[in-house]
Amino acid sequence: MIDDKKINNVKQYFHNTLSKFGTTSKGVDWNTEETREARFDQILKVADPIHPFSILDYGCGYGALIEYLRKKPFLINQYIGYDILESMIDAARGIYGHLNWAQFTTSITEAPIADYAVACGVFNMKLDAGFDEWTEFVITGLKEMDAHSRHGFSSNFLTKYSDADRMRPDLYYADPCFLFDYCKTHFSKDVAILHDYGMYDFTLIVRK
Repeated sequence: MIDDKKINNVKQYFHNTLSKFGTTSKGVDWNTEETREARFDQILKVADPIHPFSILDYGCGYGALIEYLRKKPFLINQYIGYDILESMIDAARGIYGHLNWAQFTTSITEAPIADYAVACGVFNMKLDAGFDEWTEFVITGLKEMDAHSRHGFSSNFLTKYSDADRMRPDLYYADPCFLFDYCKTHFSKDVAILHDYGMYDFTLIVRK
């Protein structure tokens, strides 16, 4: 089990990026808005775009997914932003707190169940945590997303198939085959791995 100190190190890392770069892609450690939106494109494939739905943004940061959803033809009737970092939630409320269909929380137990749960870049930064203990942290996150979604959930991960000379020790490179098997045997028979969009990551989609 990962200890609180290592989780707090990750929280401090993102508090620092937010303080330095503000509510921008770099403020949540993405290189550009374009690369982040490309990932949003993939994780939202879990949803049925024809019908209205509610969504839990797991690890929402300052709520950038809201702007993405507003630009796309999705019919959102409720958005729930969850993040363990209080400064991120404060920033999200400052920008989107006026929206009557959006709410934010730092407690997953207070988050209502949504039609879908999505996570974008949430599990990438492990810092000094070991691979196995971070994998346990990932599994805990997937269990929470499963418990808080009616129709499915999705998340992206850096891939273990990245070029070895570009891999960093502070990042978590997940095994897509392991996560596929885990989700298939624990959550649903309908599981997909998207690993074909030209980036060094993949998207896990679980439909119920």
